[in-house]
Amino acid sequence: MALSPTHRQDNQPVYVLHTYPFKETSLVVELFSREFGRVAAVAKGARRPRSAMRGMLQAFQPLQATWSGKAELKNLHSMEWGAGLLLLRGEALMCGFYLNELLLRLLPREDGHDALFDYYSQTLRILAQDQVPPATTLRRFELKMLQEMGYAVPLQQDAEGEAIEAEQVYAYWAEHGALPISQHAAQANGVQLSGKTLLAMAQDDYSDVLTQQQSKQLMRTLLAHYLGEKPLHTRQLLMDLQAL
Repeated sequence: MALSPTHRQDNQPVYVLHTYPFKETSLVVELFSREFGRVAAVAKGARRPRSAMRGMLQAFQPLQATWSGKAELKNLHSMEWGAGLLLLRGEALMCGFYLNELLLRLLPREDGHDALFDYYSQTLRILAQDQVPPATTLRRFELKMLQEMGYAVPLQQDAEGEAIEAEQVYAYWAEHGALPISQHAAQANGVQLSGKTLLAMAQDDYSDVLTQQQSKQLMRTLLAHYLGEKPLHTRQLLMDLQAL
């Protein structure tokens, strides 16, 4: 559901996705808010050394923001720390930046996704705890994000409405789904993977090595379809570092 924050919004739960310079002393802040989705706002004077807001514009930290304005670019008035500050390090930090770039590229402005916001918050905590393989955490978020944004990613039925069979091999196409491999389908550009992998993903089970490999290939192909020709910078960095 699209929302239009045309007036003042006080103490909204947000995360900072990205900042970039604006004029001489200000910043444009890309926020991910629970109620209003992605919001862009100007933090006036935030580049000045003594700015009270400057030290709070940090990625991955739960914050509360107040902004106003009717235009697409809002005016950011204040920021406050939220509960449960997080520390992402090393590989987890790169994964966090990857999540942020995904949201920046795919999430429309001012389109609320409260369930996705909550899942993003949960995913950051999982990354900070460093108890789940980062690749598994990324696959779960990628799938959840596409589903929450309304992109069909059917995993339990094929493109013809038939139940996925664990022992069958399928070819999977974005916006269509899976079809059993035939002589014709095998020559097409769909991602080839087992029915077992599709069913495991539907059950949120990434423990099998083949599921890990095939789910990575599937999600990479689906994201490339929706992202278009411009690649994700952080995806390439992760591939270079750890083949995530």
